[in-house]
Amino acid sequence: MTAHLVHARPRRLAGGATALALGAALLAPQASDAAPPPSGNPSGATAYGSGGAVSSVDANASRIGRDVLRAGGNAADAAVAMASALGVAEPYSAGIGGGGYFVYFDAKEHKVSTIDGRETAPAGIEPDAFIDPATRKPYNFTPELVSSGVAVGVPGTLATWQSALDRFGTRSLRKTLAPSIALARDGFPVDQTFRNQTLDNKTRFAAFPDTAQLFLPGGDAPEVGSTFRNPELARTLTTIVRKGPGAFYRGRLAAEIADIVQHPRKGPGSTLPAPAGSLTTRDLATYRVRHQAPTKVDYRGLDVYGMAPSSSGGTSVGEALNILERYRLGGGSRLARSLHLYLEASARAFADRGAYVGDPAFVKVPTRTLLSQRFADSRACTIDPQHATPKPVEAGSLSGRGCGTAARTEKPDTENVSTTHLSVVDRWGNAASYTLTIEQTGGSAMTVPGRGFLLNNELTDFTAVPDGEDPNRIEPGKRPRSSMSPTIVLDHGRVKYVVGSPGGATIITTVLQVLVNRIDLGMTLPEAVAAPRASQRNAASTPAEPEFIAAHGAALAPYGQELVPSGDQLTSAAEIGAAATIEVGRHGLLTAAAEPRRRGGGSAMVVDPR
Repeated sequence: MTAHLVHARPRRLAGGATALALGAALLAPQASDAAPPPSGNPSGATAYGSGGAVSSVDANASRIGRDVLRAGGNAADAAVAMASALGVAEPYSAGIGGGGYFVYFDAKEHKVSTIDGRETAPAGIEPDAFIDPATRKPYNFTPELVSSGVAVGVPGTLATWQSALDRFGTRSLRKTLAPSIALARDGFPVDQTFRNQTLDNKTRFAAFPDTAQLFLPGGDAPEVGSTFRNPELARTLTTIVRKGPGAFYRGRLAAEIADIVQHPRKGPGSTLPAPAGSLTTRDLATYRVRHQAPTKVDYRGLDVYGMAPSSSGGTSVGEALNILERYRLGGGSRLARSLHLYLEASARAFADRGAYVGDPAFVKVPTRTLLSQRFADSRACTIDPQHATPKPVEAGSLSGRGCGTAARTEKPDTENVSTTHLSVVDRWGNAASYTLTIEQTGGSAMTVPGRGFLLNNELTDFTAVPDGEDPNRIEPGKRPRSSMSPTIVLDHGRVKYVVGSPGGATIITTVLQVLVNRIDLGMTLPEAVAAPRASQRNAASTPAEPEFIAAHGAALAPYGQELVPSGDQLTSAAEIGAAATIEVGRHGLLTAAAEPRRRGGGSAMVVDPR
């Protein structure tokens, strides 16, 4: 693994591969492809066709990505353009104040690469940063810690965009961000999801005058159907494309970011503590993305690539798939047993995630062992195919011998459920799977004054009160462990599926369940995305969407699986994840499938609809 400074590079030829090469790839027969319904999906959550496909949670972002592909841009160009648009239209989930993970398949090079653009802890952070000096007890997580300067990590999103364009793209940052600048300037219609997310954070937003002025005009969330404009963000992005990413990481804007973190600007009547952070202009100037190899496992003859640590997504999804590889899964009479095994495999992957995964620049992460079939077999042999194991289960022994376990247990998750994801496949067979975030919905709730974007609260992903061996304890310059799981699946060297989701720690189970639904349970990709979800994360009970409990609760009861209704600590939402996916099928048929209902419904588009 190496760290790289973002800098200009020669541009690649458009697409990174020839149309002839992709034609040969996509015309190869593919097994178990689903035929599209004659009229498609009127909701816009599913699209069929050719020439390239995009999928995201937002119609503005998907439209911009499709237009980039239609104009000759490749998957990297479209992914960056979509990500920037999501920062405008989904400002509570993403934006230049956050970070993320970018997974890319280069069809010409036949290679999957990744960019770790995760936020980092400031150099001046202390191990007890989350401890209130007045009480010597941890800050309350919500709303105190999440709405603070101390929770803000050094943003990596803009550096990720520039790195992706330099390594894989064909367009300049100026051209790529132009559509999102126009979107911020001209505005977009407010939907119910945007209004609900604003209202859910009204108390936090109101505590910070700059945030309240932007997102609570007149003291209320924007009305559904009104047009939300963000001219401040348009001006900020314009400055960045004119001066380059250095305008964000150095100079006046960097000083403004550091100042708001060190001196949170609260309203005179606010009782929110908003403890200050230590982020400095030097932290911003020295930020680097990391280029590293992806994770990889073989599952049912498919190559599944994901994000290596500092993300736990690739290792956890990969380990769970390796465990399930031992079993014959399916629908019908095998469905209940298959779901039971899915839950048990997930619990073990989360136990091992908590015990072993952190930032590999600071701790020795046994990535190769966690992804080995030998280790998975040692974990599978602790599973009773007929009955649930009492949770939490212990982490596995890295020796991989027998059914050994280590004397560690899973700590509570502090990852919030927001974030966003996009998937892209272009006409040449290149693909991008990109998950980006500002952590919880609304991030830290602190807007950089006059700049139009929220800062992340990503450092809350560190273990708040770690023990001495915790791989995810706070350290200066360290990346907090993440569950983001952007995934690309290849079939004989060609893109088969592109998958990802928001949802905090439920991202891992969402991606895993979508893959199992599609590959093992006989569902089409749209069905796999729409199916109700359950998320076992090594806890005594399994949070599940009400529809999952209604459909499968009785069948899983004899296995001892305890299902409880899902929901996060900030809202009443019971949804798990919000997947955005693409499948490449027979004769180049592209199926783009986003959520039909979750988070207000996603948006899938193709360049040439069928």
